Amino acid sequence: MTIQINSDNNLTVHKEFRAQLQSHISEELSRFSDHITRLEVHLSDENSHKDAINDKRCLVEARLEGMKPIAVTNIANNHEQAVEGAIDKLKTTLDSKIGRLSNH
Repeated sequence: MTIQINSDNNLTVHKEFRAQLQSHISEELSRFSDHITRLEVHLSDENSHKDAINDKRCLVEARLEGMKPIAVTNIANNHEQAVEGAIDKLKTTLDSKIGRLSNH
């Protein structure tokens, strides 16, 4: 499973944070690694340099073997929470999609 982390022009993702994110995402989605070929994580700050509530966005797109990509989005107060929420949504969606496939 390849994990690519992207950010918008308003955000700089440092090496340490990128490595931490990749490790965390890989661990959280390890049970789906046979099905996911590529994972793209897009981080953005919706209000640029202004401080605001719930302005950090994480979009995760999972490319699955033999299936259409699945995309989920989460918005939170900081990027860690946004990523965590998006990963939880993705796990729920993957459980549903892959569960349906294994039932047929």
